[in-house]
Amino acid sequence: MIAPPPSRVRAPIRDLTVSAYRIPTEGGPESDGTLVWDATTLVLVELEAADRTGIGYTYADAATALLIRDTLHDVVVGRDAFEHAAIWAAMGAEVRNLGRDGITSMAISAVDIALWDLRGKLLDRPVAELLGMARERVPVYGSGGFTSYDTARLCRQLSGWVESGIPRVKMKIGRDPAADVGRIAAARAVIGDRAQLFVDANGAYGQKQALELAEQFAASNVAWYEEPVYHQDFRGLAIVRDAAPAAMEIAAGEYGYGLYHFARMLDAQTVDVLQADATRCGGFTGLLAVDGLCQTMMIPLSTHCAPFAHVHAGTALKTLRHMEYFFDHARIERMLFDGPAEPVDGSLAPDLNRPGIGLEFRRSDAARFAL
Repeated sequence: MIAPPPSRVRAPIRDLTVSAYRIPTEGGPESDGTLVWDATTLVLVELEAADRTGIGYTYADAATALLIRDTLHDVVVGRDAFEHAAIWAAMGAEVRNLGRDGITSMAISAVDIALWDLRGKLLDRPVAELLGMARERVPVYGSGGFTSYDTARLCRQLSGWVESGIPRVKMKIGRDPAADVGRIAAARAVIGDRAQLFVDANGAYGQKQALELAEQFAASNVAWYEEPVYHQDFRGLAIVRDAAPAAMEIAAGEYGYGLYHFARMLDAQTVDVLQADATRCGGFTGLLAVDGLCQTMMIPLSTHCAPFAHVHAGTALKTLRHMEYFFDHARIERMLFDGPAEPVDGSLAPDLNRPGIGLEFRRSDAARFAL
């Protein structure tokens, strides 16, 4: 006699809480090519089901927390935590009249990450295994080198990452174009040939200026040129990609919120490497869809910022090139969570002995930053 199938596990979501924390930067204001900031806001989502709490987060304005509380809460609470795709679709439908980009997408992203973490904790499995691992470790690149840094501090940070075993480092450019070639040359001199050098203009240049500077950056063997022009200037990105030195990859995509944006980018042939951020593009669910899109176009994918939020998903991405180990976010995640580990030999690995995304929020340490 054939035994009946086991009963389906159900876990109704009892509650959703959201909080926001504003963490000052280290040592004063920081800047890139187009923005200056003195703090970063983390929005944290907590979902409760069956005596387990799943956490997810995004880096966004505190208004994101209000949107989650006032708009998404009732969409999520009461649903079965294992009806993940249905919840994700319902959240998208609920924000229809608000628009799908910006803080609405970041709100959905934080909830989606919390759903994956909750599922892992309910099943006592790491999210990396639930997603299906393509690799055990995720290569990273050190990212910082802000335009607010003087040359000495810039070189100290980049060389520190290289000395620790990270063979790729990125610096910000674009604030003072006349100084960029010299800053890049100084960075190359201090890291030598031990590491690839990446630069990020955050859309600060015009098309002609971006191309002229690309030729000059080539003298320092710049391997990665991120957002040389405004990220929505698809034609400009494609022009720079076509005309830049062959050894210099063009990258963009961190401001993509939906699959439609990434599809248009790839159709316009804007990049050699696509970037996506799970804390912006719909959580791990959205990120996996971007990975599928990259497979269809044979374009590699690199994740943006929030390194310890991405590490489990990074193991499952089939087109992954590497993950951004962004200074500000790595610092914040170490300050406020248990679970982050140091990169080893230029890569991060999820702790497969910890369920979910492997992070636990230290509320007492975060309390002084609460909004």
